[in-house]
Amino acid sequence: MNAEQQGWIERFASHLTHERRMSGHTVSAYRHDLLRLRIFCEARKITRWDALDNAHLRTFAATEHASGVGPRSIQRRLSAVRTFYEFMLREGHCERNPARDVRAPKTKKRLPTTLDADQMARLLEFRVCDSLSARDKAMMELFYSSGLRLGELVSLDTGAIDLADRTVRVIGKGSKTRLLPIGRFAIAALQKWLSERAAIAKGAAPAKRTTPAKRAASAPSDEFAVFIGRSGRRLGVRAVQMRVGMWARRQGLGVHVHPHMLRHSFATHLLESSSNLRGVQELLGHADIGTTQIYTHLDFQHLAKVYDATHPRARRQRTA
Repeated sequence: MNAEQQGWIERFASHLTHERRMSGHTVSAYRHDLLRLRIFCEARKITRWDALDNAHLRTFAATEHASGVGPRSIQRRLSAVRTFYEFMLREGHCERNPARDVRAPKTKKRLPTTLDADQMARLLEFRVCDSLSARDKAMMELFYSSGLRLGELVSLDTGAIDLADRTVRVIGKGSKTRLLPIGRFAIAALQKWLSERAAIAKGAAPAKRTTPAKRAASAPSDEFAVFIGRSGRRLGVRAVQMRVGMWARRQGLGVHVHPHMLRHSFATHLLESSSNLRGVQELLGHADIGTTQIYTHLDFQHLAKVYDATHPRARRQRTA
């Protein structure tokens, strides 16, 4: 392709950055996907973007798949191509979007990993002996009690928790707010941690002075963060992941435990006991109930294991 045709990729990247306000990481991923398409075109002597048709893009998807690219990555590349052509349609550079009806290979649905009720009890039964263990217990109890996402937990401010009402207000995906109940074990753990937190926050070094404009553009203030480190700063995602994994090892669970596993366990255990799929959807903050339905497969697996282990017609006969 000549310089003019290649220039459309950079014009598109500029559009994503300045008009659609996409992150640098997303823009870089889109640029990479379109460069893969450009290489495909050059190998087939296709010199203009408007010369590509539906059949070409189906071949592109198949070629990527044959080279070892996974279905999810192909799906992302086709999404980038569709968005690219919508941009060129708007700019009058082409008359159709050849990627509109092209689909990626189906991805194998992976079921989320969960802990059973006994494993959860074992994970959470550690003794609180200092401020950090009090904080960690409060974090994990809240994860399991209310089904929070990791991002929702680390962004919590003290005003979002109402211990008297036993609720927590979280801001989820799409800036949607939901009010969630907090169980009694999580309430007790939070009460303990918030008393410890007050001492840490009081002794923390004062935050650097910034202009009002910088404060408005920055992340949520550490001053009001529910979960903080020894320095008084808001705990980050990586720190929470490390602490959860550390406690799982200390408690001898024998499996890799990450924060989202506690959310999965919350959903699965709630569905097993209530069978209220719509209620679980609302608690998790899923926009589509289809996302929540994956937990019904886990529930069925659990029931199938119980059946195989206990039903007299299901148990295998011992060989003589």
